[in-house]
Amino acid sequence: MIKVGIVGGTGYTGAELLRLLIGHPRVGVAVITSRGEAGMAVADLFPHLRGLLDLRFSAPDPATLRSCDLVFFATPNGTAMQHAPELLAHGVRIIDLAADFRLEDAAVWEQWYGMPHACPELLADAVYGLPELNRAAVRTAGLIANPGCYPTAVTLGFAPLLAAGLVDPMWLIADAKSGASGAGRKAETGLLMAEIGEGFKAYAVQGHRHAPEITQNLTQISGTPVNLTFVPHLLPMIRGIEATLYARLKDPAAMLDLTDLYMQFYAGESFVDVMPAGANPDTRSVRGSNLCRIAVTRQAGSDVVIVQSVIDNLVKGAAGQAIQNMNLMFDLGETTGLEAIALLP
Repeated sequence: MIKVGIVGGTGYTGAELLRLLIGHPRVGVAVITSRGEAGMAVADLFPHLRGLLDLRFSAPDPATLRSCDLVFFATPNGTAMQHAPELLAHGVRIIDLAADFRLEDAAVWEQWYGMPHACPELLADAVYGLPELNRAAVRTAGLIANPGCYPTAVTLGFAPLLAAGLVDPMWLIADAKSGASGAGRKAETGLLMAEIGEGFKAYAVQGHRHAPEITQNLTQISGTPVNLTFVPHLLPMIRGIEATLYARLKDPAAMLDLTDLYMQFYAGESFVDVMPAGANPDTRSVRGSNLCRIAVTRQAGSDVVIVQSVIDNLVKGAAGQAIQNMNLMFDLGETTGLEAIALLP
């Protein structure tokens, strides 16, 4: 059994990690930390886990965490980097679900996250945990930077086009929408149901923290600099991300079967479902699952390719992808513990 610890287990991502790990046949959750809820039974905070998990939240204890095989950090940005050097020195593997190790340039990270990076020397060692693109590196990694939710949907959506060199990398648009759980479990007026219900708005239009992460990914795939316009929106729902992506073909006269291109690129991928031409993926179709569902088309008479990419932001966009990475790191079947079918309705 893999002995696992979770640091920061009281948020939506921590709850989702627990829901999935409890059903994992090769994992034992040894410790769940929370400074604010130390001593509380986990099932008292998360009653859906009643009878399934007999653990209490505890204050973070370095000795206890060092005894784990793997530690998940489901914490705010800036936390994992405080603990990573010590844990790695003791042979503990780490998956950080926040942004501490996603960007390769410490100066760029500090610009977007507004704090000094505590261990910039580890950025070169961290593996960006998008298995569909970095599977081999994930297998041998000691430190995984679990991708953000928007970057997962957008990167998987654009990747086949950029890898094939079919579109202009300097003309990319990502129009993305997320449910409210993407903002985390916190008491904030702007996230109350009475505030977001029956409404729809863009936010962080001047610049979102996920933009440099997405740009970094797309640049690596393209092999050339990219110019991305990324605008996120808040939807009055709990879970789900829908990213409508636009790219301009380099050769508008080319006769392309775009759906076949995507099917070949993601052939054999358990968690990417390329839909038939003309389909419109729905966030409900992936709710509670680790799937990314994609459709691609080209409007008649246009040189613009339109990609629709949907994920559950808490699963493929966070906890599920983290477990997918864990499975690879410990040489388990990649789908182990992630076979859940999406919830409908």
